Amino acid sequence: MKPASAVAIYLLFWTLTLFAVLPFGVRTTRESGAEPVPGQAESAPHNPMLGKKLLWTTVVATILFALFYANYVHGWIALEDIPGWKDTGPYRSIAS
Repeated sequence: MKPASAVAIYLLFWTLTLFAVLPFGVRTTRESGAEPVPGQAESAPHNPMLGKKLLWTTVVATILFALFYANYVHGWIALEDIPGWKDTGPYRSIAS
């Protein structure tokens, strides 16, 4: 795998992980017991803890990418191992 491809795939893992991690631990201003700022949306988080979430995102994405890369190198799971993969989409054989 080329380094540019590895970086691009890692960034995909990182971005998807960020969207999965963002909702954890979010409390609105009302749930926190604080007064909302005039004009603030009721659903806006009181303390989004972005630094903590960026750290968790990096840790989880790095673990997921390491598993992906290890599978890429060692070939633990191939397309042929996924049931029905060859029978659908562009991998469907012409004879069928």
